[in-house]
Amino acid sequence: KKWIRILALFSAVGMVAVGCGSDAESPAPTTTAAPTTTAAPATTAAPDAGPLRVAIVAPSASDDLAFSQSMVDSVNALDRDIELSITDGTFIIEDAAAAIRGYAEDGHDVVIAHGTQFGASLMEIAPDFPDVTFAWGTATDTQGLDNVFAYSPAADEGGYVNGWIAASLTETGTIGVVGPIEAGDAVAYINGFEAGAIAGGADEVNVTYTGSFGDVALAAEAAEAHLANDADVLTGTAQMVVGAVGVAADNDVPWFGTQANQTSLAADLVVASQVYHWEVVLEEMLSLRDSGVLGGQAFEINLANGGLVIEFNDAFALPAGVRDEAETMITQIGTGAVDISAPAPSGLDELNVAYFLEWPTANQVAQVEQTYDSVLGLTVNWIAFPSGNDMALAMESGDIDISYSQGLTPF
Repeated sequence: KKWIRILALFSAVGMVAVGCGSDAESPAPTTTAAPTTTAAPATTAAPDAGPLRVAIVAPSASDDLAFSQSMVDSVNALDRDIELSITDGTFIIEDAAAAIRGYAEDGHDVVIAHGTQFGASLMEIAPDFPDVTFAWGTATDTQGLDNVFAYSPAADEGGYVNGWIAASLTETGTIGVVGPIEAGDAVAYINGFEAGAIAGGADEVNVTYTGSFGDVALAAEAAEAHLANDADVLTGTAQMVVGAVGVAADNDVPWFGTQANQTSLAADLVVASQVYHWEVVLEEMLSLRDSGVLGGQAFEINLANGGLVIEFNDAFALPAGVRDEAETMITQIGTGAVDISAPAPSGLDELNVAYFLEWPTANQVAQVEQTYDSVLGLTVNWIAFPSGNDMALAMESGDIDISYSQGLTPF
């Protein structure tokens, strides 16, 4: 098996790498230089195919113990002859777009755009290279392109398991969650974790979104705030969680990881990690490519197909029976026997939502189809108001729970 990883410094005169965190926390992206190739001889004989040339473009460090590392580890786990190139640290979307296009121009067989934020760029680049397979995630839509595969995790499944286990550990009844930007698999994981913790008996799950995927200092501050508010178990998602894990370690507070196995960050305190095994769906994509299908399909990793795995830390002693029950729960979630949807807020049977009837907003479709009712598990009453002031008065009186686009034109 042949693995090649050639790293070169990616630099540009007059540019400073700026990511979600500070300059110090967002190093300049590192890119792989294209390996030296020899032109194929002029012959009609079938050439030796050689290794499959795969490139990964990722937003953070390839060893971040989170999102980017999950893909690097997964490609390395494939049982194929692969020549792997990596460009990481591409917090700046323009840098990622340049790397994606560069790999396609260089003749790579498969280019993995590992970041939801890279989607718009990929939609412009992929049509220019119809013979290259692109994989994009986390995403559930290929945008109608025949050479793009999409992939996403059912992160709420492992989140639910982690949350349920966390409920067995908390003594204060309060659990803290450190999230990045409220989007993608981060939201799914956090929602699942919260639902599992409440189902497991926790009193309160406090969630903080820092607004950054990479700001380690903000993650640490959020974790400290949770501890100040009586949280005695923590979790979080995205590459910035190393800051939060550091706070957990300093205060002997249990931590639950996701995306990659984070045990090495706090060997005695990481209870379990939901690990993304993308190789499960990557192999399906490559098999399709072998048969001539270069894209056009979306894939999901979950507990049932083995793409999501709860990896327990054997060094952390769980209460008696908890791990066995968690293992049973994992199986039952995979079969659909356990409902991981968030329960309706305690004591709330219905939700009153104010909106402007005159405005053609997307919520009116969901209103007719009762989408929110189904997801929330309660009755949503949509009440039309003539003005934002009337909405405010209704909210003040307690008649309205939520105002939709209060006083602001949504287009």
